[in-house]
Amino acid sequence: MMPDDSFKEFVLDQLSGVPDLRARTMFGAHGIYSGDKFFGIVDEGRLFFKTDTASQDDYTSRDMGPFTYEMKGKTMTMAYHEVPPDVLENRNELILWARKAIRVAVEKKATRSK
Repeated sequence: MMPDDSFKEFVLDQLSGVPDLRARTMFGAHGIYSGDKFFGIVDEGRLFFKTDTASQDDYTSRDMGPFTYEMKGKTMTMAYHEVPPDVLENRNELILWARKAIRVAVEKKATRSK
């Protein structure tokens, strides 16, 4: 098992209270879903949750940066921010942060389908 796989398993275990939880491989990382709601990314031993302008302050105020990736020589940024290590270690708090990220994913999806 690769270190990233064991981290992914740890994250899924920590989030086991989230309904309909699953992970899907995507571009060398893993997308984390609650049902059809894509709310998290596990990449290179780090966990990122979906954010909007209101919720990203929870992350940036703790010096946690956005999810970035390289595409055609450019650095692209997605509306996901890294979860602080102390939150990741605390299952109950992590689930609260996950619920916020799921709400953001639901709102973004509703906005897009209008």
